Amino acid sequence: MNVFKKYIIRVFNRLQNLSQQQKYLEFRSKYTIHKTFKFNGTGIEMYGNGEITIGKNTYIGQFTFLQSSKNQKISIGENCAISHNVKIYTNSYDSNPNFNVINKKTHQGNVIIGDGVWIGVNVVIIPGITIGNNVIIGANSVVTKDVNKNTIVGGVPAKIIRIKDDK
Repeated sequence: MNVFKKYIIRVFNRLQNLSQQQKYLEFRSKYTIHKTFKFNGTGIEMYGNGEITIGKNTYIGQFTFLQSSKNQKISIGENCAISHNVKIYTNSYDSNPNFNVINKKTHQGNVIIGDGVWIGVNVVIIPGITIGNNVIIGANSVVTKDVNKNTIVGGVPAKIIRIKDDK
């Protein structure tokens, strides 16, 4: 590769990084995010007119989406590890009605995630879910029901794998 091409790629990457950092600053100004929170990668999106609150020493991996609709909230506790490509929603279509109608019914609800929670890659959390403290959600799971503290869940839909030792 010639010198000019390398230079252009380096400039492009630097501009892309600056753009991402600016977006993350905007998230911090719009939502309540602790100063020790870490955006762990690129492509992270936080959107909606609801609340998003994130506690200290927590991180979110790249390409993770947090969607908080008006009058709804996402609350993530302290010391949480949220992997890449996780999707958390406070608003979604209600799956029961007829989808041929124009004004489809929606399901809304807050998503509350406790302290010390580890969420694996590619997890989806639907509206109205509460996840207790010290929980592990296995990779590729879809969380459709509340998860009690000290529990390991996984699957589609997520089911209890085991209860953790409370040490």
